[in-house]
Amino acid sequence: MSFWKNLFGGGASSAEPAGDKVLGEEGHKGFLIKAIEMKAGSELQLAGTIEKEIDGELKTYRFVRADRMTSRDDLVALALSKGKQIIDEQGEQIFN
Repeated sequence: MSFWKNLFGGGASSAEPAGDKVLGEEGHKGFLIKAIEMKAGSELQLAGTIEKEIDGELKTYRFVRADRMTSRDDLVALALSKGKQIIDEQGEQIFN
């Protein structure tokens, strides 16, 4: 029965986040970047969050990219780098 559910969309996607397991984090320009574990089959998909407290409220921006890899270390390095790039390009505008 589960074969049919997966075939026709009744099952959960393997690319959905598994409880936001944080693999690494780093601060950048007052923001906190977190590399998030997001499984895609036997690989890990590039995902993370960017957080910043603004006017006493914690704001969070989640990003997911198409890049996939098998190495957790590579994933963490790339997610933190991508987070820095997003911050450098958009700053606090990502929360709007």
